[in-house]
Amino acid sequence: MARSGAADSFTSSPGNEMTNREEAETQISELDLLSSMFPYEEEFTVTDQLAVAELKHFVENEAAEVPSSKIQFILNVKLEDPNASMVKFSMVCALPFKYPSVLPEITVRSPLLSRSQQVQLNSDLKTYLMQNCSGEPCLLSAREWVKDQAAAYIDRELSPSSVTTSNAVRSEDVVFTRLWIYSHHIYNKQKRKNIIEWSKELSLSGFCMPGKPGVVCVEGLQSNCEEFWSRIRRLTWKRILIRHREDISLQGGCLAEIQKQRKFSTLEEKCFDAHGARGNHMDLGQLYQFLEEKGCADIFQMYFGVEGH
Repeated sequence: MARSGAADSFTSSPGNEMTNREEAETQISELDLLSSMFPYEEEFTVTDQLAVAELKHFVENEAAEVPSSKIQFILNVKLEDPNASMVKFSMVCALPFKYPSVLPEITVRSPLLSRSQQVQLNSDLKTYLMQNCSGEPCLLSAREWVKDQAAAYIDRELSPSSVTTSNAVRSEDVVFTRLWIYSHHIYNKQKRKNIIEWSKELSLSGFCMPGKPGVVCVEGLQSNCEEFWSRIRRLTWKRILIRHREDISLQGGCLAEIQKQRKFSTLEEKCFDAHGARGNHMDLGQLYQFLEEKGCADIFQMYFGVEGH
């Protein structure tokens, strides 16, 4: 396997080069394997189901166009730690269309990592992948590397100033916010990508239902929700507004209390049996069932003016 161009780009020799369809089939097979090995949402979550549907359509139809969206998902790794009950690392993954002929895009995050520690960990992971993944599926190998190596990057010694800052934050009341956003429609792939990426950046959970109408729910710290709304509303929309807002004051604002308020574990795109001439209308009955499962059934009437069933 020869390396060419960018540091993370690999090409096979002409005799062994995979076709686009073979690469797509490999991605689907690897996703199926991950789903079977990590069946729970807190372990493995696909954040862009539409991209998966496009990839499967490409594999099954000779005349289908090459998908434009990358497969995106999160793999969570929980480690036992002598000095803490549990340490969690999140692997935020995206598969370029040419994967596994090129490397996957993986960013490892943890609230216990400083920025410099996170940069070093991700740099070392990329080096490992470049040296050990030559055109073969490598997501499980990457996860094993994180499981074996990531804890060593955590600096458990806090400086006096950081302890003081931490205590000051805990002493203040924190507001947990949930925004229910309505849009006339959400079709644009870049906007949908922004919604997913900004929610990750701001540690927000929830969901996005593309199509007509478009529904977005984000939840997390009030300041982060406000920042998300500020960014989203600046994009070009036919119509977008906050249909409903929930604000919950948390005394002390510890992480456990914040997590306890969440109704969603991450933010993912939800598609409910798309239909219509452009395949852009979702099954609202399935949306209602989803909201009911999350304890949010009353929101349905706020959006659509009728009770769900």
